[in-house]
Amino acid sequence: MKKSISVLTVLVACVLLLRSGGVLVSKEGYHSPEDLRFFQAHFRPPLDSGEYFSLPQNCKGCHGYDSLGLANIDGSGMDVNLYDDWETSMMGLSAYDPLWRAKVSHEILVNPTHADELQTLCTSCHAPLGHYDAFYKGQPHYTLADLQTDSLGQSGVSCHSCHGIKDSSSLGSLFTGLIPYDTNRMVYGPFPAPLTGPMQLYVGLTPALGLHLSESRACSPCHTLITQTADLNGNATGTTYVEQATYHEYLNSAYPNILQQSCQSCHMPEIEDAVKIANGYTAIPGRTPFNLHSFAGANQFMVQLIKQNKSRLGVDAPDRNFDSTLAAITRMLKEQTLDLSAQYDTSASTADTAFIRVKLTNKAGHKFPSGYPARRAVLQLIAIKQNGDTLFSSGLFDSTFETTTAPPGSFEPHYEIINSSSQTQIYEQIMGDVNGDRTTVLERAASSLKDNRLPPLGFTTLHPVYDTCAIAGNAAVDPDFNRDGSLEGTGSDHVQYHIPLNGYPGALQVIARVYYQAVPPSWLSEMRGYSSAEIDTFLNMYDQSDRTPFLIASDSVQTPAITTGVAQNLILSDLHVWPNPTSDGQITLTGLYREAGIVVYDAGGRRVFIEERQAGSRRVILLPESKGIYYLVASLGNQRILRKIVRY
Repeated sequence: MKKSISVLTVLVACVLLLRSGGVLVSKEGYHSPEDLRFFQAHFRPPLDSGEYFSLPQNCKGCHGYDSLGLANIDGSGMDVNLYDDWETSMMGLSAYDPLWRAKVSHEILVNPTHADELQTLCTSCHAPLGHYDAFYKGQPHYTLADLQTDSLGQSGVSCHSCHGIKDSSSLGSLFTGLIPYDTNRMVYGPFPAPLTGPMQLYVGLTPALGLHLSESRACSPCHTLITQTADLNGNATGTTYVEQATYHEYLNSAYPNILQQSCQSCHMPEIEDAVKIANGYTAIPGRTPFNLHSFAGANQFMVQLIKQNKSRLGVDAPDRNFDSTLAAITRMLKEQTLDLSAQYDTSASTADTAFIRVKLTNKAGHKFPSGYPARRAVLQLIAIKQNGDTLFSSGLFDSTFETTTAPPGSFEPHYEIINSSSQTQIYEQIMGDVNGDRTTVLERAASSLKDNRLPPLGFTTLHPVYDTCAIAGNAAVDPDFNRDGSLEGTGSDHVQYHIPLNGYPGALQVIARVYYQAVPPSWLSEMRGYSSAEIDTFLNMYDQSDRTPFLIASDSVQTPAITTGVAQNLILSDLHVWPNPTSDGQITLTGLYREAGIVVYDAGGRRVFIEERQAGSRRVILLPESKGIYYLVASLGNQRILRKIVRY
């Protein structure tokens, strides 16, 4: 009898050790069938009858840090454990995200009669286990108040949140938080023949092969969000708005079929090393390829803010895990977002204007930026004289890190050509309400006033899902935005800078930069008109945070010295171009001095050959045979004037 009690005591200690994240290595590397039968006969799994989901802490014992350095390490011995990488990602922090909590509070203060529905919708993706646990138990709503005392909800997008998704025929066509969970205590992973006994024993779940978790469709339920539109009085209009469509952006790209890359390829990168994925089971074979669980995205700002305020937010994670996550995000922003190049156009530049052509190319498998509509990328260009003075600038930030050209309550349009410091190219999504005014209230969003976020390679207007991720505003008619002539899908944009020299004859150093902002100041303007515990908490953290925009890419070009010359007292303001549009390509110019130079570009920004003759006080030019849009640039001294011409 004493021997039986002793054995039982040891077994209890072993179970407690495993549950607390300790390590137990059996003689055989894992427990025998007899051991498992004994355990199951004497111990109840963590999941009680009627429970569906397991906490991530229950996974930590096997899939967390191995103090013996035997499991969850790569071929070089580096720790790659799943729990620590996940814990400080935005997946692990989704329910603690103070901006999300503040935005939910903002929305329900704007439309209080929709409070329960709004919170229930938002928690379906930010706190899915708490949300669905309540749903399966017959609770009609799941709110921030419910989340406050629910450890399942607070676990965010945790292990079971993804590994509990079953392979449903509808997966890939379920959106807005509709997640097809397996309620039979099955969990899925990418490896065949998983060891079922320990998981059944210690967490009450049965692992099974689920190849769908390596496919992008597993991401579709939460990475396509369609909201119900309300008017300014809070009344439903019966219409919807696609607030986020990262999954559809991916479908409308070269990545699924041509490149054959999934979402997981970038956000859960594979390593070929064979990794033993369970602590304490030394005989288990190494699994390969192994997907890292860092879940790096682009929200460096929010991870840093949460790290700085983790005690206040109730986040219990070591700084080293935050630092690892921030390093992964930095690598992604620097290496996997976009390419930038700047070129000096010698053929187009004149005595009074330097022409700089900047090209941006998206390297992501979706739009950049993507996801939450606050995010934006700002293109900055600065031209510096030889003495160090700035001759021209566009895209500068003020002391609050808002762009200096931001129109109050409005937004910058998409530009093909920038010729003034009052213009800034910003790649962003701008929501409009039922009156066509800009809004940051998600439930009021009725249409996109602007969406010039850089499309991914292969993105076309003919794709079946284009309606959910359409280009909006001036970018839709920009001839080199995602286009090369009639060919769509370049994933690039060209911005032409015409820099007035104002008599400056020397060389210029021109620097182009792209900055990323996850939460720009303008996004919070409407929210600042409301007050709640969640809003006040976030704004206090935001105002005390480092809001410096993240530098993604830069390039520079040196221009040669330019000789200026012609009369400075002549003006171009009387220039008249007719007929426009033209059917035969012949254009007459009046009000133009003989001394003025003329250059014509096609829609792609390439200089074209024109025939020109003088007819008295008029000048006549003949455009090329090709129909389309052309740009005529007339220059005189330090003046320049642009006319758009259409040949049909």
